Amino acid sequence: MGIAISKKHGKAVKRNRIKRLLRATFAETSVLLKQPYSIILLPSIKEKYSYKAFKKSLEICFKKVNECQKG
Repeated sequence: MGIAISKKHGKAVKRNRIKRLLRATFAETSVLLKQPYSIILLPSIKEKYSYKAFKKSLEICFKKVNECQKG
C-alpha cells in the first residue's frame, strides 16, 4: 500500500494524521480483499477527515474490486 498526500491537504501535522488514519483503516479492511493487490491511496481534499469515512470508502472500493475479479 502506498499513500500519496500533497501539501494542499495542509501542514505536516495534518498530513501525518491523514496517513495514520489511512494506515489504520487499511490494516482493518484489507482482509476484505480476496487477492493481493498493489494499492495507492489518494484522499480527496476536505476540511475534516475521519476514520469512519475512510473505512466506509475502502470497504466500498474493496467490494467493487472483488466483484470485478468474478466476472
